[in-house]
Amino acid sequence: MLVGIAVRILFRFRVRGREQIPLQGGFLVVARHRSYWDIPLVAVALGGRHRIHFVARKTLLEENKFIAFFVRLFAIPIDREHFRLEDWRKVLEALRSGKIVGIFPEGTTQRPQRAHPGVIRFAERTGSEFVAVRLEARGPYPPKYPFRWPQITAHISAPFSLRDLEFDLGEVSDRHERYQKLADLLMERIDRVGRERALAFQEIV
Repeated sequence: MLVGIAVRILFRFRVRGREQIPLQGGFLVVARHRSYWDIPLVAVALGGRHRIHFVARKTLLEENKFIAFFVRLFAIPIDREHFRLEDWRKVLEALRSGKIVGIFPEGTTQRPQRAHPGVIRFAERTGSEFVAVRLEARGPYPPKYPFRWPQITAHISAPFSLRDLEFDLGEVSDRHERYQKLADLLMERIDRVGRERALAFQEIV
């Protein structure tokens, strides 16, 4: 609750599309990764009724006490540098048990960074749908401390499946290329969340 209050005050936070979130868990929440603030922002966007478990590198538990607090509350820690079968199973079991799993497909806030195809493999193995979140910032994001904080609006998509992404895939012969292109299409889908609604409103006006 305190995190939600802080986020709403600091970022003048607004949410669009929360009504589209499935009532049952077992799906993947995906968003672009621009700041460590993405974790509490996406968690608050989903609301208290939708507990999210982020896939996060376990070294975050050692780097910063503030970040470690959120990792322990909202994360599935994995060894990103030496991803093992044990890490793979953690994520699959979370999805199959009905948890909401959050993934930042780029895996890092550094730019430029192409999306990792692992998120596609998780959806394929479990049949899980995606819910995309786009964080729209008016002002500097990440924030410029201590006084320059942006206004953030979180746009949440309706659920969509791996099959929905495959409609735009085209012909791909190589399996690894297929996974990578689907990951790229997923990022494009994230970037479009909420924009169609805004364009439709402009046309009506």
